[in-house]
Amino acid sequence: MADRPRFGPAGKPIGYKGKATGVPRYLRSEGLDAFEFQAVRWGARPGMKKEDAEELGREARRHDVLLSMHASYFINLCADGKKLEDSIRRLLVCLEYASYMGAYIVVFHPGFYKGKPKEEALEGCIRALRRVRDEASTISGKLPLLGPETTGKPTQLGDLEEIIRLCEEVEGCRPVVDWAHIHAREGVGSIRGRDDYLAILRLLEERLGSDVVENLHTHFTRVEFSAKGELKHHRMDEVSYGPEFAPLAELMAELGLRHVVISESPILDRDALVMKKMVEEAFRKLGRPFPGQASQVG
Repeated sequence: MADRPRFGPAGKPIGYKGKATGVPRYLRSEGLDAFEFQAVRWGARPGMKKEDAEELGREARRHDVLLSMHASYFINLCADGKKLEDSIRRLLVCLEYASYMGAYIVVFHPGFYKGKPKEEALEGCIRALRRVRDEASTISGKLPLLGPETTGKPTQLGDLEEIIRLCEEVEGCRPVVDWAHIHAREGVGSIRGRDDYLAILRLLEERLGSDVVENLHTHFTRVEFSAKGELKHHRMDEVSYGPEFAPLAELMAELGLRHVVISESPILDRDALVMKKMVEEAFRKLGRPFPGQASQVG
């Protein structure tokens, strides 16, 4: 869990050309302190060596960078038969290698309705996740949290209520709030300001507790959408697209939230720094020190 607000990219920083194991040092040289490793193209076999996963973990600890992992896109826990079995295997592989890294959470998209009634799809997803937790008990090392993510299209299981239900029903699940996905999912631009952020945080607190709200793992970017949901991510300086980050930055300072903010902007780490500076400024305006300031490492 985060000991302070932390910021970093979803994937390797823009302009960085080295191995993933060198990312933590690079991020701390920029003043960032979180990294979401992207295993999104992995299948039933891992996309890296165990030794590299362990080295990444050592480097992250050395440079005080909090690791998370985004699991394979090829997961549908609402499916049946072979597709479900393959999905469970892929998620288990990601959990295993996240454990080698010391990643604290594995983020994943739960799946697609594919014509099933929503409640039926959700119940199937709950059963599948319970299987994942049971089968993952054989993984050595500390087991990461399962992080079902709010999704950006109405064809995907993963509206806020469904993500809360998964976390209520399955031990070891924590919600991952992708603010852009919530904003875009219904095609109307759902997050228009402070009150919308606050309503989501209050619902999460009411259903899952204050510890969950204080320590949320989140994704943020501006987003373009249509009536069918999310279309394209945009940079923080493309102000014609929402949602706005400033109200959330103010709430993080006012409420003392220790959110991990992962940038999914097209310029990744550069916009992670923009958001970090906005939160630092929100703390400054309140006359409060920004907690655990990440120092730069040469």
